[in-house]
Amino acid sequence: MTEQRARNDDEFKDAGLYKGVHSVDLEEFYTSGHRTCQGCESALVMRGFAKVAGSRTVVTGATGCMYVANTSYMTTPWIVPWMHTQLAAGGASAVGMAAGIKALQRKGKIPKEKINVINFSGDLGAGDEGLGGISGALQTPYDLLIVIYDNESAANTDIQASGLTTWGAQTTFTPSGSKERIMQKRWKKNIAAMMAIGHPNVKYVATACATFPATDYLNKVKKALAAGGPTLLHTIDPCPKGWDYHPRYSNILGELAVKTGIFADYEIINGRVKYTYDLRKRERLPVKKYLEKQGRFSHFAEEDYDYVQSMVDEMWEEWELPGILPIKGGLSVERE
Repeated sequence: MTEQRARNDDEFKDAGLYKGVHSVDLEEFYTSGHRTCQGCESALVMRGFAKVAGSRTVVTGATGCMYVANTSYMTTPWIVPWMHTQLAAGGASAVGMAAGIKALQRKGKIPKEKINVINFSGDLGAGDEGLGGISGALQTPYDLLIVIYDNESAANTDIQASGLTTWGAQTTFTPSGSKERIMQKRWKKNIAAMMAIGHPNVKYVATACATFPATDYLNKVKKALAAGGPTLLHTIDPCPKGWDYHPRYSNILGELAVKTGIFADYEIINGRVKYTYDLRKRERLPVKKYLEKQGRFSHFAEEDYDYVQSMVDEMWEEWELPGILPIKGGLSVERE
């Protein structure tokens, strides 16, 4: 084991990582008072990061379905201070909050203590319109966490396609028709990898799924907040309305997204990749098991399932870094 690898492995030994669900804090900082849909995985993402961050936290949310759901008739589920910001301003609002806190502490107006600054942005607020702002935030020296909650559509405005929409999915912008069965012909934007590779100063970038709370998502929030400087976490969030399935199956779809390999689950700590669910070593479930349970893929023919499977297989078998670097050969990759 190299000295650098040893340092990386010890990076979060004092972060108080959860050993299981029974070790998770009971106090809630995102509670009743919201209007999310039944089975909304994004609500679990909000609840989870608020629970981990605790009371000394400020939250800023870009316009999106989770902003609309969290502000209803003078009520809010947020126990911690929070602010709404415009669609493309998620990164800028996080930087402004972090800089403001630092200035107040420097002037002696508030105690010098760790105050977590968290921005949550959806598909458009992080992956499309707000991409430049998120990139700018990751270039700063401030302690802040960007959480990208990804339900693979612009769900706030009636399920339009976004840069994070899966290939072949039906949305209001990409309906299946008699002339063109497949209208969504773009592969999903590789947002977490883009940010990790393009911002080498960032100490921690990860993907996660709230279906696996203590063993995956919550501990990654802990690591991101403990790392220092700007950090980023990208979650896959099953959406009953946009994906067209019964709300009781959100956790099953989250699990299948990871276990079929269509969503790569990993973390990048100081430039070193660690796979949370390493499908180079485990058997991948057929991606059809994931796709066929969603109405947005009800138009698929067998050849479409085969195509998506071939893309997933290529990612895990031929990419130098599955889910991250779509280059075949030419690099030396440290294997776990």
